[in-house]
Amino acid sequence: MTVEHQLSAGIAALGLTLPDGAEAKLLAYLALLDKWNRVYNLTAVRDTERMVSHHLLDSLAAVPYFQGGGPDLIRVLDVGSGGGLPGIPLAIARPELQVTLIDSIAKKTAFLLQAKAELGLKNLLVVTGRVEDFCPESGFDIVTSRAFSDLKEFVTLTRHLLKPGGRWLAMKGLYPNAEVDMLPTGVKVSANHALLVPGLEASRHLIVLEPVE
Repeated sequence: MTVEHQLSAGIAALGLTLPDGAEAKLLAYLALLDKWNRVYNLTAVRDTERMVSHHLLDSLAAVPYFQGGGPDLIRVLDVGSGGGLPGIPLAIARPELQVTLIDSIAKKTAFLLQAKAELGLKNLLVVTGRVEDFCPESGFDIVTSRAFSDLKEFVTLTRHLLKPGGRWLAMKGLYPNAEVDMLPTGVKVSANHALLVPGLEASRHLIVLEPVE
């Protein structure tokens, strides 16, 4: 099966409806990631077919949960974005999201800036720096991460970046019972979504966390 068919079948299996041209942009992003990965080591996954399942479809499986409660633009922060996951697939799949990618490693953000330019992603911003030092003018509706840290560190380092009413969406493998037990006071798990990723025979969960007032 070609990567094109693998991606198309995976999107159909997830039940997603994407904007016109989104699949082509996802494939262009995949090609960029594969090209830059040979020099910059952005991901340990080297095979493009595995990249489709392990990166693109894994990120897209979480798309339905990146929703807002009203008509306003939804601001999303992808922490420790690395090669742009899940932020770039999110930005492609949902142009109505305003997605900011932050990573402390300049060679990774150089790739992210190149991807933004080549893919024409006007709803994408790239920041080089440590998330604990990041102080934008306004906060985010959703702060997400895919492989950044344990839950305690994730929420502690990013608490100042959440808007009132905002939430964290942490992408994990097996349900992280030990990490949940170590969450600081003032943070609760409000939902846990098991994600079924086409072509990925591994446990995947999206943990929704919220501040407790």
